Amino acid sequence: MKRLLAGLLIAVTGSLFAAEAPEKESMRTRAGLYVDAIEAYEMLRNPGDRQVVLIDVRDPIELNFTGYTQMVDVHVPWKIMDSSRWNENKQSYGGYVNPDFAAEVTSRLDALGIGKEAHLVFMCRSGSTRSAPAADALYELGYANVYSMVDGFEGGKAKSGEHQGARVVNGWKNSGLPWGWKLERDVMYGLDK
Repeated sequence: MKRLLAGLLIAVTGSLFAAEAPEKESMRTRAGLYVDAIEAYEMLRNPGDRQVVLIDVRDPIELNFTGYTQMVDVHVPWKIMDSSRWNENKQSYGGYVNPDFAAEVTSRLDALGIGKEAHLVFMCRSGSTRSAPAADALYELGYANVYSMVDGFEGGKAKSGEHQGARVVNGWKNSGLPWGWKLERDVMYGLDK
């Protein structure tokens, strides 16, 4: 039965990878393509006849504190943290949407020889606020195969138990996928190459 369903999914979407659309409207994309971390990893490991690109849209500071996977092809932050912007409601620093995001990503893709037919997977910390609008930005430029990783790098927060409130549920990091603390200079945002 599972093989039959997988075959139907491939026939309908052209892909074996299709996480369900998120319930929250802010997490939905115009392309309507979603993967979880494990599906993204499988796409990268077994691309078949397509190009698959992992784009990390987290702020550079986040990478230092939450970790990184060397499977990332492009790192351009969707939102840039700014210590001069205090968010009183959240009791944390704020930031602003990177005004050059789409241009910087397309420039990186062009440099890598990645065309508009490629499958682009966008990853943020939790999949809740940045990967979807980042995917939409490239979708608007004609990239049709843009996926939002719905559980992000760190995953969701535990609702109960000893780790309640901590990001220990799903996501790249919690799924046993390869990650670490070493960043790759040639992939990182804002560095002269």
